[in-house]
Amino acid sequence: MSQTLKDRIKAQIRIDGPLPVSLYMQLALHDRQHGYYATRPGLMKDFATAPEISQVFGELIGLWAVNEWRAMGSPARFDLIEIGPGRGVLMTDALRAASADPDFMAALTLRLIEPSPALQTVQAERLGAYDPQFYTGLDQVPANDAIIIANEWLDCLPIRQFVTSPEGWRERVVGLGEDEALVFGLSPVMDTLPEPAPSGAEEWEYSPALEAAADDIARRFTQHKGRALLIDYGPDAITPADTLRAYQNGAQVSPLDHPGEVDMTADVDFAALSRYASARGLDVSGPLPQGLFLKSLGLESRVSTLMAANPADAARIGEAAMRIASPDEMGLRFKAICLSSGNLGLPAGF
Repeated sequence: MSQTLKDRIKAQIRIDGPLPVSLYMQLALHDRQHGYYATRPGLMKDFATAPEISQVFGELIGLWAVNEWRAMGSPARFDLIEIGPGRGVLMTDALRAASADPDFMAALTLRLIEPSPALQTVQAERLGAYDPQFYTGLDQVPANDAIIIANEWLDCLPIRQFVTSPEGWRERVVGLGEDEALVFGLSPVMDTLPEPAPSGAEEWEYSPALEAAADDIARRFTQHKGRALLIDYGPDAITPADTLRAYQNGAQVSPLDHPGEVDMTADVDFAALSRYASARGLDVSGPLPQGLFLKSLGLESRVSTLMAANPADAARIGEAAMRIASPDEMGLRFKAICLSSGNLGLPAGF
């Protein structure tokens, strides 16, 4: 009988001791053999994303990309990069809308950052007409002028969690309980923290991968023009604390019960991302609520056009648009942020 990921994690804990939450999250989501994204990515089953809900989301981003390519001086060759393309729905809708500008389409090379073999297969089938080039990390992509798109990628980057105690700061870890079940616990008191704790915080989260992402984008944009549009959920001005959660079949479940079989996520620290990007010389626009961003790109006009062209489907089109833009749905909780090389001006929508 083959080992499950849970069996392997337990064996590792027995040998090496409790795992930081970041390592547990990395294994649960990205382990090549048993990780969730490698084996059972559950888009529209365990979770739903904006491009899967409404085609208008991807179409508006496609038109945004055309506008920003022009703002970059319409380079004759550039890379259109998507990180975490899912089932390829966003990019399919984006390129359908962008095809209104043949020069844009002729100039782009489509590069997809996707470590999951299962999703690469789906993306290759859906986007095959655009000859996508696949990579497992942004650092593997040649450095050129680029527009980078990432929707719901940052929230699956591993996080570390810290909790204060009378003796000092401790790190939340995953260990074994008396019944051999996976349980959360705390490390011994730490001598140092990876960065200063937020003032007055009793708990806080830090994502080393978020800082690394700012590094990767900054290195790329130091020598070449570009913008990176990142859309995800989280607070815009405060540091998240204890936001790790898991979903299966649309319901929230324990992150510890079935590692590798459930989607796992945490709020994005947009304030930290802005700080990291600015410190590395990038221009930062946003974060801006997703609903405001989409409306400023022409959401309402596009939805009206679609509804008029498809009267039998008008109610569904309108309801889908409400889900991605309404403050009561995804419109306020989700944020858009744009990281840019210098001297490009303000990006559309911000």
